[in-house]
Amino acid sequence: MTEEIIVVPLLQPAEGTPPVIDTESSFKDALAQLAQGNGPFAVDAERASGFRYSARAYLIQIKRSNGGLHLIDPIPFGPGHELFGQLNTLMNTDEVILHASTQDLPCLRELGINPVRLFDTELAGRIAGLPRVGLGPLLETLMGVSLAKEHSAADWSVRPLPQEWLTYAALDVELLVELRDRMYEILDKAKKISWALEEFASILKAPPAPPRVDPWRRTSGMHKIKRRDQLAIIKELWVARDRVASEQDIAPGKLLNDTAIVELAMAAAVTKKEFEKALRPLGLRARWLENLPLWLSCISAAIAVPEDQWPAMRTNADTLPPIKLWRDKFPEKYAPLSHARASIEVIAHDNEIPVENLITPEHVRRVCWKPPTGATENLSIAAVEQALSDLGARQWQITLVAPALAAALLEKEPLPVPEVPAAEVTETTPEEA
Repeated sequence: MTEEIIVVPLLQPAEGTPPVIDTESSFKDALAQLAQGNGPFAVDAERASGFRYSARAYLIQIKRSNGGLHLIDPIPFGPGHELFGQLNTLMNTDEVILHASTQDLPCLRELGINPVRLFDTELAGRIAGLPRVGLGPLLETLMGVSLAKEHSAADWSVRPLPQEWLTYAALDVELLVELRDRMYEILDKAKKISWALEEFASILKAPPAPPRVDPWRRTSGMHKIKRRDQLAIIKELWVARDRVASEQDIAPGKLLNDTAIVELAMAAAVTKKEFEKALRPLGLRARWLENLPLWLSCISAAIAVPEDQWPAMRTNADTLPPIKLWRDKFPEKYAPLSHARASIEVIAHDNEIPVENLITPEHVRRVCWKPPTGATENLSIAAVEQALSDLGARQWQITLVAPALAAALLEKEPLPVPEVPAAEVTETTPEEA
């Protein structure tokens, strides 16, 4: 009989919710307290995603054993302030604990905080093979406490921040050090700690993502667009929206969301009446009408663009064809891919780790699409290892995956697609068809 875990709500930090640090004197006091502490630094950041254009931090939470829990408002200080430099120097004396670190590292680095040692509790949970790796679920299953998440989508740019929001933010780091220690034990027992440490180091070494080429092409709902003249409208609307959003520091979707842009492109609306008709099924919002003259001028300008200047349907030559096309159009690529996927799923299962953490699926697709020289003539594991390394795979991933991937590259016939039993096939009505 499985022992039932008793979960206790965590409502307040043990020492209470501290006041917000928004002056240099209070910041210096916090630095002094943190310097008296010991061990790693538990860190979190709150942004205003969905409300602001920027991804800046609007609150920084830090806790250290015997060094106190501190809530820093970075807005009065700004990026590059000397006190953030001092904080960075102090934090670099030990490990920094973050949950889902890739989300917070950019805004921390903007302020001048650049960790040199990292422990990511969310990624640690994935590598450990735990079924739920959110901060709340991890604290419930491993620490026996629950966190309220009612303020996770709050607008953290508002001032002053409500007291209940500050308590919520403080609790995100209250037990992060203890959670880190528990995760370390689990990984060490499973002989996966070296994998995790390699992943953490890789995150810190990763260069900033290069600027996206044609970022407007990532508009949600682009799969509905079938014509290049419609692409021209989307581009004009997206670029104008992005400019206004940047100038006003407001989330672009607040001005005009992606679904609306796609609908306007398909309707080619150039009048107020056409604009409202196109967006009425979405629930026309007053905010969308605030910049109506701009949106209509963008659509008119796009319609006037000569056909030879319309955007291409697809411009990124480095993008692989959709996987659904491989079987029929590229069978020589699909055959090894089908075997590679099956083998990697077995490896992931045996090591109790999600497939996407065992190896980036894109790396597998690229090796199958363009095998390294010599890999298909003989079982050249070394060639596959080098190819995976060039793509950015870590050594522990390469060690586990390369032999199976090298073997898959020799396959000429794809694995058969499992047939769905007749009993599981749902009858489709004429209306659904």
